[in-house]
Amino acid sequence: MHFREATHVIFDLDGTLIDSVSIFNNIITEILRSYGKEYTKELQMKTLGTPEKETARIIVQETGLPITPAKFLQIYSEKTAKELPNVPLLPGAERLIKHLCYHGIPMALATSSSKFSLDIKIKHHQKLFSLFHHIVAGGSDPEVVYGKPAPDIFSICASRFEEHVNSQECLVFEDSPNGVKAGSRAGMQVVMVPSEEFSEEIKHQASLVLDSLEDFSPEVFGLPQFEIY
Repeated sequence: MHFREATHVIFDLDGTLIDSVSIFNNIITEILRSYGKEYTKELQMKTLGTPEKETARIIVQETGLPITPAKFLQIYSEKTAKELPNVPLLPGAERLIKHLCYHGIPMALATSSSKFSLDIKIKHHQKLFSLFHHIVAGGSDPEVVYGKPAPDIFSICASRFEEHVNSQECLVFEDSPNGVKAGSRAGMQVVMVPSEEFSEEIKHQASLVLDSLEDFSPEVFGLPQFEIY
């Protein structure tokens, strides 16, 4: 396959760089069960990659929970604050980030998390995430009006690099269908590293699908290749 050369890289966070998706699923499942509701696979697909406020709205609306989205988000935030501080990095994440940084490739993070939630998740990985040029926390960033699958977060993220960046020069790493759609709608190439089992139809929306970041070959997108020892 032929891919465009990339000059800038934008990463999603949850399920792409950190192993947090299963934690989220367990927390939401626990909340819904306490009200006699189920976190179905269909509902998971609708919420995966969306901003936290939108996630809460969708879940309350779809399941008919007898609480407001704000109350759901409060319960959810309290539980994630306990569960997420020690979330591990996914295989290949640290290697890829440090490799791109070493070769001077500008990187940014575009996450649907709020700044509060983001700080909890990366608490023990501060040194690694300091290598990013900037971070866009879509859940609380006033410029990100519409969350994934809208392209806003990626377009805004690209605009915050020091130099002007053409969207076609950006390479996005994502795990969720909503994130892949957002990156594609922003005019960017998207490498999908699925955190869940998705249909082939969903995967076809990505430029490239990998089982792990460890399988990524930077040179395919015109980026410096990994050193071979």
